[in-house]
Amino acid sequence: MGLLDRFRRKKKEEKVSVESEKSVTELEKICGGDEETYEALLNTMFLDPRKIDVSLSDAVKKAKKLEKEKDLLRARVWYEIAGGLAIHEGDVKKVIEYFSKCEKVSQGTKYPILKNPEKAVAKAQEYYKEYLKD
Repeated sequence: MGLLDRFRRKKKEEKVSVESEKSVTELEKICGGDEETYEALLNTMFLDPRKIDVSLSDAVKKAKKLEKEKDLLRARVWYEIAGGLAIHEGDVKKVIEYFSKCEKVSQGTKYPILKNPEKAVAKAQEYYKEYLKD
């Protein structure tokens, strides 16, 4: 039994050492220590918006249509897509508009990007310039 216990301990020690090493993402590097901006962008921006096959205007049209049809869940998704594309374009006014619509159609959801959208969009633009080179 003593021999088997030694092997088990090594596996546990390896797991602990791997978990303690935290990799820093590119977005975290751009945001630095600014947790608020990182949290604002974490679930709202597209890391590679070139892969989105929908234009901003099409996403908005679909969202408005679904909102009129009272399909609020799908409308929220399309407003989020529109907001993500607006972040990529660097249009703070549209970011505020679309994520405010998201909050309106999904009563319980809050979007941290609305606290300081100018700073979040600026960091997103910095990310895009750094990591989306054609």
